[in-house]
Parts: sequence; C-alpha cells; structure tokens
Amino acid sequence: MSEEAGEGDEYGGDPVDPPRVRVRGIYATALTHLLSGDHAVVQASEPIRERFDATFPVEPATVTVETTHDRQGVGLSGPVERVASLAAEFVAVGVDAFVWDDPTPEGAVFDAEVVDTRGGGAVLDLGGNEGRGYLPFDEADGYVETGDALRVQVAQGEPPWSDRDPRCTGRLSVGNGLARLVRGASGGGTSVDLASLLPTDSREGWGVRWDARADDADLDALAGTLDHLNARAERVDASLPEEVGEPGRLTDGRATAWVWFGRECRDALDDHRRAVTTTMPGHHRTKAHTGEASAAVDFAEAVCDPTGPFPFAAVTRQFGPREGDTVALGHGKPDGRLIVLGRGTVTDYDPEGGVTVEREMTPGGRYDALEVERRAGDVAVTKLKEGRWWYATVYRGADGERRGTYVNVCTPVELFPDVARYVDLHVDVVKHADGTVERVDDDELDAAVEAGEVTEPLAEKARQVATAIERALE
Repeated sequence: MSEEAGEGDEYGGDPVDPPRVRVRGIYATALTHLLSGDHAVVQASEPIRERFDATFPVEPATVTVETTHDRQGVGLSGPVERVASLAAEFVAVGVDAFVWDDPTPEGAVFDAEVVDTRGGGAVLDLGGNEGRGYLPFDEADGYVETGDALRVQVAQGEPPWSDRDPRCTGRLSVGNGLARLVRGASGGGTSVDLASLLPTDSREGWGVRWDARADDADLDALAGTLDHLNARAERVDASLPEEVGEPGRLTDGRATAWVWFGRECRDALDDHRRAVTTTMPGHHRTKAHTGEASAAVDFAEAVCDPTGPFPFAAVTRQFGPREGDTVALGHGKPDGRLIVLGRGTVTDYDPEGGVTVEREMTPGGRYDALEVERRAGDVAVTKLKEGRWWYATVYRGADGERRGTYVNVCTPVELFPDVARYVDLHVDVVKHADGTVERVDDDELDAAVEAGEVTEPLAEKARQVATAIERALE
C-alpha cells in the first residue's frame, strides 16, 4: 500500500476511529441510519439533522458517499481500505446489490494524452487499464488539441453502467468537504470567521478555499482540516514528476467504488429509513423513478403516513411507462456494464405491475441460444413485471409464426419511465419452436461467481428461478 493509502484517516495527528462519512442524495437517511452504529456521520444536511434530532459534527470527511446522477446507486470515495470496508456494508443491504472498483478514482492524478476532441472538451487516454477521461475546455490550462500531453485530475467519476467518461480537470486540488487546497492558486481570502485565527497557512504553492459549511466548525476542526489537507498536498507534490510523461496514474492511495442497488435493496433501505421517519412503501424505488417522482414522494410523506405495497399504478400512471411510451431494455451485466438490448413500444399496460413491449427486429444474425435466423419482419414481444426475477420474450415471424421463447433470469425488474432496469444473471431458459425446453449458460454464472462478480447467494437464487421456469415450460 502506498504512503497515501491512509490519507483521510488522520485528523489532528490522531487515527480516526470510527471513520467519518459524509452522505448525500436520496439514500442519505437510510444510509445514515445504517452507519450510525459503527461510523461517524459528519457534515450532515439540515433534513438529516432534523430527522435524527441529533447534532452531527462538522469535521473533515474520511469517505464521501454520493447518489449517482441516475439515482440507481451510490459512489464512495476515500482511502482504499475505508472505501472497501464501507462498500462491503452497503452490498450486504440486499442480495441484488453489486459493487465495482473504479480504475479512475476521484482525486487521482494522471498524465494523459488527448486522442480526440468533441463538443466542449477533449477525450483523454489515461493509460493502461484506466481507460479514458473527458476534459472540458474550460477546465484546461490553455489551448488543447489532439496529441497534446497533459497532467489532469479526476474531478467527477462515472459508474460503470454510465456511457460517459469521468470528468477531468487541469487544476489539481485536494479537499474533504470543509475546504479545498488548489495547486498553483493564491492564498485567497475567506468568509469563514475562525479561519483567520488558524496558526498555520496552506502549503506553499497551494491556495485554500473554505466551504460555507466550515462556518459551523470549531477552531480545532478547522485547524485539523488545514493540517490534513496540507499533508495530502505534500504527498501529491512528491508524487508528480517535473515533466508530463506517458499516460498513466501518478498518485495512489485513494479509491472510488460504485454500488448499484437492486429492487430488494431499495426495499431494505426503506426499512432503515422507516426506523427514522415517515416512509411510504417503495420510497427509494419511486425516488429512483424520476426527479419529478422524487418530489412527489416528499410531498406525500409530508402530508400523510402512507402504507401498503409499492404503488406501481399511481407511480406509472403519473410518470410512465404507459401504453404508447418507448421503453428500452437496460440489460445490466455483473461486471458493471450496461447494454441496451433495444427499444420498443409499450403495447399493453397492466396497472397491477407490468407492461408488454413490442420491438421490430432487424434482419441478420441469429437469436442467442434459439439458433434461429433473424429475418426481416420479425417481432419480439417482451412481457415485463415489476419485481419479478425473470422476463420472457417471444419471437414471431412476419407471418405470426412463433420462432421461439427466451426467458431471461435477472435481478428483480424495475420499470422506469423509459427503461426496464435489471442485472442479467447469465443462466437462462429457452423454448424452441418445436416445444423443446433448454436451460443455457449455467457455466457463465459459475464463472461469474468464481470471478467475484456474483455472490453465491445471488447465484443460488438465479439457479432456483431457472429451475422453476424450466419445469413450468416443459
């Protein structure tokens, strides 16, 4: 482990135990309740302070937890061991949770090469297995063109299921929620009353930028913040060669992990939140639906104490999907990738929890496992039911003849306005046109378990579902 591996674990010269965690986003209340026993939640928002009727310390954060932009899960950033430990706790919330380490953690510094330009920025080669990054032109130090060698820092990561590259910046900095040191910036002024009384200054060559929330911190916390950031800045300085070299990572010790929550996880997180405050059935499932649905949840819980099952009909009638809407099949993979199998039209809507989606297939190739040629005029009819561990697709020719049925075993399906979301669990069951039933890809599921991509309890659930489907189709 590098010398920077413990950064953030020291505050005022003493080891921090329990670690300090800053949580933001739609899962904040549930995760704060989950963490309250073994971790110190810091820099809590006003709603969290009110719900818990508690005073949370305003101190530097060891690990930050942020909800992803699509509300499907959370990203964790901080020291390697702390992130790994916390991610393991989050994955234990439910059987359909997944976690992936990010090769481009937030805060890591890279030497990079510009390989393309698009829109308002440059596409970067970060070297090795790290992949690519995106540098907005207004975050670059001067004019940028293809072939340039640059030194950049990852400012905002992207989960593996996203189609966006991590956003980079040419302005290096270190921060912990209360303040940020910016390399090459002037010392700058501060609006934080107590900051002017600190006995130390920011490291030479770095300017300090205090966050507004630092106003609520005491003098010891502010001093510890500056000491901690100065030490991190010193390690960054020591890790950077004078000249920009070949693409590759320069700093170590920091980590980012992404946790995807499935439908059962959202239900479990509802229980954590319900222990603290009024929580409607399907709170996190609905919050993840759309931004507008999230606001509606806040209103409903403010005026009443809703009970019962997840209100699928109310949510989908208001926000979709409904008949005539276009829905994609968001086929998540256990390695974190998201593959869109196709988009189709909702031809039937069941307020009890399901939709039927019809897709016109393009000719060429063959249908997986069915070994049937794809022809012009073929139609795929997929029936999806909220919360079910599988869904079936029937392929028909232009003449209406059934060409085969493919049943995909997956984590519980969630029907969002424009996408049906789940993670594929490899094992599937097919029914050929002649009535023969075949179970396929058990070996791929076994390999995923061996690779650590699927837990054994989740794999066993997938096998049980496949067995039940196989028996039902025979």
